[in-house]
Amino acid sequence: MPADVFTLKLNAVQVLALSAAGVAAGVWLKDRVSLLDRLHIPAPVVGGLLYAMLALALRDRYVNFEMDLVLRDILMVAFFTTVGLSASFRLLRKGGVQVGWFLVLASVAAALQNLLGIGLALLLGLPPLLGVVTGSVSMTGGPATALAFGPLLEQMGAPAASTVGLAAAMFGIVAGGLLGGYAGGRLIQRHGLRPAEAALSPVEQLVYEGREAKLEASAVSPETVAEHTALWSSIFAIAVAMGLGTLVSAWFERAGLTLPSYVGAMMAAGLLRNLDDRFRWIRISQREIDNLGHIALSLFIVMALLTLRLWELVALAAPLFAILAAQVALIWALGGLVYRAMGRDYDAAVMAGGFSGFTLGTTANALACMQVLTEKFGPAPRAYLVVPLVGAFFLDFTNALIITTLANLFR
Repeated sequence: MPADVFTLKLNAVQVLALSAAGVAAGVWLKDRVSLLDRLHIPAPVVGGLLYAMLALALRDRYVNFEMDLVLRDILMVAFFTTVGLSASFRLLRKGGVQVGWFLVLASVAAALQNLLGIGLALLLGLPPLLGVVTGSVSMTGGPATALAFGPLLEQMGAPAASTVGLAAAMFGIVAGGLLGGYAGGRLIQRHGLRPAEAALSPVEQLVYEGREAKLEASAVSPETVAEHTALWSSIFAIAVAMGLGTLVSAWFERAGLTLPSYVGAMMAAGLLRNLDDRFRWIRISQREIDNLGHIALSLFIVMALLTLRLWELVALAAPLFAILAAQVALIWALGGLVYRAMGRDYDAAVMAGGFSGFTLGTTANALACMQVLTEKFGPAPRAYLVVPLVGAFFLDFTNALIITTLANLFR
């Protein structure tokens, strides 16, 4: 390192400001570079990668950065707490039996992704935990889960887990966006499927036409509760769940289990949400939970990418690509199973396309793939009910448990 290179230290408030600017930069770039929008790459990832590449270009040449990332960890826990607060069994009941079956299929797929990754990592002479990183951490989990689990998996023995996880997640977003629509369309055309002509159920009508943001399980009359009260109730629920989560995490630690700091908060949040659904103590607003979760996630992603070590990817490029290609083949094969398990009809084919989208990328990928199919072939209201409920809410919960279980087994 040249002698004239200096280190710039940023405190927590400055990092927060930089992260907010990164989100805005990502939105600006997506508005102007159509490819970024077509690939459904989240704006915080775009802005954060811009920072990461800039830090790489300046590193050991002009300036190195040291950042106080205390807010990153708090925002990570806050986001996953909102995931737990979205895990309402009332929502699961509204979705019916098919939501439960689809969740089982997606959870099995997440477990198989990890086992495939671990097996190939061992075959290629890599630490088995890198197989978890390139499994459901980055595929089903996407960028947020990859960045959240990265530091923990690095401590457990997976080299460059954060960097590898993000690279794998970006690959997955592209692959999921490309595969989902094709997989669903191929099933529709091969089997000559057409949309059902039966009348929509009231729940399907609400979801498909988009009159409710997220099938709000805790809807509160606007005449009786002001918006600021709903926001405050949601902030209160998040804070209480995060606090209780520290006690749950401490209990796991005493039991000898190594878990990400947010798992305890997710579990406490899930319990709190379902108690609130039953007794209406807090009157949690799903819309406000979604908004707060989106803000926390966006800022967290940029903060995590600020310290991404891109130079660590060089030695892992070839084995990483081999594992990821195998993951795409696995999801392609499982798409046919999803089609058969979900009813072998038009909606099942659209669900299979959505399944490929979010088990390789994000729920946004899944919805984009489904939209392509429904615009061409006709409406699939049952798919629009089942896929977002599983992909956006319940799967994040089960995936975290699958990852932590296998990480502890293969550490």
